[in-house]
Amino acid sequence: MLQSLNYAPSADLAPFVKQHFVFRAPLPADFTLIDQLVSETAVIRVLLGGDWAAEYVPGNWRVAGPSILFGANSKCFRVRVKGPFTVVGVALRPSGWLGLFSEKASQYADDMWSLGALWGDDLADRLYHELVAAGDNDRAMVAVIEDIVRARLNRLGSYATDPEMRAFEDIARDDSTMRVGDAAATIGLSERVMERRCRATFGLTPKAILRRSRFLDMAAVFRGISDPGADERAALRFSDQSHLNREFRHFIDMTPGVFEKASTPLLDAVLKLREDGLN
Repeated sequence: MLQSLNYAPSADLAPFVKQHFVFRAPLPADFTLIDQLVSETAVIRVLLGGDWAAEYVPGNWRVAGPSILFGANSKCFRVRVKGPFTVVGVALRPSGWLGLFSEKASQYADDMWSLGALWGDDLADRLYHELVAAGDNDRAMVAVIEDIVRARLNRLGSYATDPEMRAFEDIARDDSTMRVGDAAATIGLSERVMERRCRATFGLTPKAILRRSRFLDMAAVFRGISDPGADERAALRFSDQSHLNREFRHFIDMTPGVFEKASTPLLDAVLKLREDGLN
């Protein structure tokens, strides 16, 4: 039902961009999909068709226009889309956040914002209209996004990156069982400074970042997305079944057993995007 293609950024944007992606879903016009997202990076999504909304309180759905910044998630973020849709987007590197935004990432976590309100209507409108003009040419769409990201970098002019947070990105993804204190020592920061920097760039505390990574590892195993043998490795990251149940309830409001049987095509696409980003 959902077609997902991922693309690496150009070399000059790699410090700021983790991946580009194009999602397509040729759904019936009267079809409504409700799913949950758990993203470990802030993501710009441009909605080319489809009626999108996010749930802020049960039963209360809000829209934010076609060009949207989704902040990183500490738990599930429910979204609803009606009809066929195409989404073109870019997953941003936490370590490059300060080159693209003047505010801390914590201000946008677990929320959805109009990109025009953050980057200016000129860039947001240009992004949308040029993507529409690119048609179904993925490479042309990626080029459009990269031009807009470069324009934003030039507008702020700092090109700031955080090498310690770049190191923590790798720790969180590859060794999420590491204690926060050990991770801080590995990258040469005190725990207090590391927490402040993580809130500014990731949007969450170091503990929340590592905890989310463990959940996503196991969710990918349940979906058969991770590498062969990853289920044994991931299982060791939870002390017992009760712990595993508690984490799944926290992040996606389901038990592992219910999650195994549930249809979550948007989350599955996020998990695949994450797995492809290992290379």
